[in-house]
Amino acid sequence: MAVAEDLDRATDSQWDWVAEQTRTYLASGGTEGHESNGVYTLLLATTGRRTGVPRRTCLIYGTSGDDFVVVASKGGADEDPEWLKNLLAEPSVGVQVGPRRFTARARVASAAEREALWPRMVEIFPLYAEYAQKTERVLPVVLLTPRD
Repeated sequence: MAVAEDLDRATDSQWDWVAEQTRTYLASGGTEGHESNGVYTLLLATTGRRTGVPRRTCLIYGTSGDDFVVVASKGGADEDPEWLKNLLAEPSVGVQVGPRRFTARARVASAAEREALWPRMVEIFPLYAEYAQKTERVLPVVLLTPRD
């Protein structure tokens, strides 16, 4: 079960540029890496579904009410990203948005929720539309609901 404190001890993404952005975000207390050219990112810590080890990554986000919204795009790959597989197995996650840290419950948006959220996420990051064209899978939209 990942919680906010896991962000400090989690294993970084295997993608070097994501790992570097994550470390910069953490080292600055969320003041660097949170916003770039009007696009906002958050840090997500999940629990490895096989290892039990906390894992962290940096993701573009939007909001819907009190929820934070992320897209499991993996650049349009045919398989889901590992962080999605992990949160499906254990939906308790740690999140950092700028300087704010919290534990959240993650869930994949329903079809109706996705229909409303997808265009908003494409507006935030237009490459999502291209990613969706590269794969036959429907790119999952995930809601992160703060617990505290």
